[in-house]
Amino acid sequence: MSAGDMQALLLTLKLASTVTIILLFFGIPFSWWLARSHSKLTSLLTALVAMPLILPPTVLGFYLLLLLGPEGPVGKITTQLGIGLFPFTFSGLVIASIIYSLPFTVQPLVSAFEAIPGRTLEVASTLRASPIDAFFSIVLPLSKSGILTAIVLTFAHTVGEFGVILMIGGNIPGETQVVSIQIYDHVESMDYGAAHTLSLIMLVFSFMTLTLLQWIRRRRFAFIPVNSQ
Repeated sequence: MSAGDMQALLLTLKLASTVTIILLFFGIPFSWWLARSHSKLTSLLTALVAMPLILPPTVLGFYLLLLLGPEGPVGKITTQLGIGLFPFTFSGLVIASIIYSLPFTVQPLVSAFEAIPGRTLEVASTLRASPIDAFFSIVLPLSKSGILTAIVLTFAHTVGEFGVILMIGGNIPGETQVVSIQIYDHVESMDYGAAHTLSLIMLVFSFMTLTLLQWIRRRRFAFIPVNSQ
């Protein structure tokens, strides 16, 4: 494996780790609100969160490029604030990946939170547990499998991104050139040996991810009491 391949691999892991941490931090309270709220905005927000699942990555990347570019509303604000522009930077990759991987964090969390019986929280309330205490001592432990699933799916999905990464980040070595882009470069230059090495790494990673998800799913159902109804 060349130095460029290793650099792309490390950058991919850095991106996936950063996106997963950020999405988990904001996704847990947001998903809890979606799971328990009766607001009319819930359906709209749920649809917006799920849009990256059906929207072509290049379309999402294109509109993000317009939004964050020098003529876009966000780009103009960040320029005036002295932050600079996000396209073709690592920060731009993080922003795009957060949006693109959002449903892979939110949906497993919402499902886990919705599965918690309301009676459980009512009992905690009668025992004078505050909402925050109940959330940390009851909700999060009962939602452990959903949280683990969200972490694995978000990390794996970010690792495998291509279209949205190419649109918003381009192909800058050490800055935006992740593994998927590096594989594409190797194939374009007909360096099939290098492309095979990186592709094999991704193949093994995908298999391990699916195996881990199956393990989480089995453990989830293994700990459901028979008389839970």
